[in-house]
Amino acid sequence: MTQDRRVITDEAAGTVLPAPRTPSPRAAPALNWGVVAPGWIAAQFVEALQKHTGQKVVAVGSRDAGRARAFADRFAVPRAYGSYAELVADDDVDIVYVASPHSGHFEQAMQAIEAGRHVLVEKAFTRNAREAEQLIEAARKRGVFLMEAMWTRFLPHIDVVRQVLESGLLGEVHTVTADHGQQMDPDPAGRLFAPELAGGALLDLGIYPVSFASMVLGPFSSVTAVGTKAFTGVDGQASIVVTTGSGAHGVLNTTLFARTPTTASISGTHARLEIEGPFYGPATVRLIGRDNEVTDLFVPPQRTGGLCYQAAEAARCIGAGRLESELMPLAETLRIMQVLDGVRRDLGVAFPGE
Repeated sequence: MTQDRRVITDEAAGTVLPAPRTPSPRAAPALNWGVVAPGWIAAQFVEALQKHTGQKVVAVGSRDAGRARAFADRFAVPRAYGSYAELVADDDVDIVYVASPHSGHFEQAMQAIEAGRHVLVEKAFTRNAREAEQLIEAARKRGVFLMEAMWTRFLPHIDVVRQVLESGLLGEVHTVTADHGQQMDPDPAGRLFAPELAGGALLDLGIYPVSFASMVLGPFSSVTAVGTKAFTGVDGQASIVVTTGSGAHGVLNTTLFARTPTTASISGTHARLEIEGPFYGPATVRLIGRDNEVTDLFVPPQRTGGLCYQAAEAARCIGAGRLESELMPLAETLRIMQVLDGVRRDLGVAFPGE
């Protein structure tokens, strides 16, 4: 989103929220998908594709052949590979979905790009901006599609938010708030507490409020962060204030230590939007006037299977010959990774090998 907002009169309080323009996921061209790293998020993704789209999952790859076979049997996937190299070499695979921990994103996405496959990479895109920049450069050189799997960007309620911002219905936007906190058991073997797996709150949970604020406000002119480390040295909690050239603020929080409301809001001079928790999934959006009364609300058409929308967006882009998505541009993905790098510097957090 740009900073240019069309300001309208106070009669906006009676306006009805627009309907989403999001195409049906079933209408997207069908591609053959290969899945890297058959864990929990990969299972959610494949289930969403099989239930809500015409996409076909034709192969799964893991370093553990037995794990790949069990996943393939569970979802009736034709081929299971005991290595990622075998999966990306499969000429029947059009696009690879990288669902591994953050520490593996760069290596596995690069392997797929070099094999000439289109790639959808789970959020956060990489461990850091340097890795993100290298993936983007490689994809452009190879001429393949590449996108961060920030599923929130493609959901119908977020298109409603986009239209409201584009119309100027809120007036001049001054404040964005968003949080994402989950109470995680302090398990030293757990992925979110493991430095070698690029664990911590920021890349797994905090990416959602940061990406939301970036979508609403555009590029940040300043980023300030404070935080608390977890017992393994990863970031356990971070509170972030971002500003823009126009003077708007974003107030963002993420934590592994407590379950937070996971809500978001956008406040302007005429009205505000409130998105119920979890704001990053299919959620109800409320338009609230200056009198603090709810003027209208949008209820999402479905509450489950939301990962299907990002797959449909990738398929539509590839079908149209586009190498990136306008809804989640690679330049913005890179900017967000740069913001996350800066927050980690403020918190004194680095990953092994950086």
